[in-house]
Amino acid sequence: MYPILRKKELSTGIWEIVAKAPMIAETAKPGNFVILMVDEKGERVPLTIVSTDPEEGSVRMVVQEIGKSTKLIATLNEGDSFTDLVGPLGIPTHIEKKGTVVMVAGGIGIAPLIPQIRGNKAVGNHVITIMGAKTNGLYILKEEVEEISDEVIFATDDGSFGFHGFVTGALEELIKSGRKIDEVVTIGPMRMMKAVSELTKKYDIPTVVSLNAIMVDGTGMCGCCRVTVDGNVKFSCVDGPEFDAHKVNFDELIQRQSFFAGMEKESLELFKEKVGECKCHSK
Repeated sequence: MYPILRKKELSTGIWEIVAKAPMIAETAKPGNFVILMVDEKGERVPLTIVSTDPEEGSVRMVVQEIGKSTKLIATLNEGDSFTDLVGPLGIPTHIEKKGTVVMVAGGIGIAPLIPQIRGNKAVGNHVITIMGAKTNGLYILKEEVEEISDEVIFATDDGSFGFHGFVTGALEELIKSGRKIDEVVTIGPMRMMKAVSELTKKYDIPTVVSLNAIMVDGTGMCGCCRVTVDGNVKFSCVDGPEFDAHKVNFDELIQRQSFFAGMEKESLELFKEKVGECKCHSK
């Protein structure tokens, strides 16, 4: 069992959870992820590691309530436990001194970028972070990102804070300013990552993307997280989750992400009814 040490709501439906997992805390590196199960019959949920504390033996994760399983995770409190917490999984991020690295995050994509920001700073890179959100009130971990980045550019869809527009607009403005950018790393919604990749390809800027493909076992056995990279089939869990963004077939991946949408919606509605959140009580 893996007890929850701390739990905090970062924004509506977005939770920071710190769980006891000493072995993972000792070995995890930037880019690694974990898979957790709430109970023995629960879904296997992949989550990126935001940070670890080897001394405390803890792992920090961020969970957004989207489907049944993530909503179930959100019902747990400090003192409750996960049945399983497996990791670290995936290939750690390759970090070396390159110069100026731009981190582009959409929504909760900033959470998995935090260890990469720290890692790039540690080797001497100048880190510029672009954080995107629909509106100002939806930013998470804002103060932490400002503290660890050299520069932070905020972009909101509605213009309520920072740059008015998408992260791609803020990134292109930065590129056109003449700043030399040696690498871009982007994490967020699939369509956002595709847009960032298309933009940086136009300017010939090396770009790394972390793919949140549908995943079941996390060890390469099931094949659910397969993606096409440079014409070859890869698995996000064991070959990634990071890939050269300019070689990823995003259209295929976006289509695959919607395969189980109907079943996911049905499962969520049944869960809401079970916990007293059916539509008749939601108004």
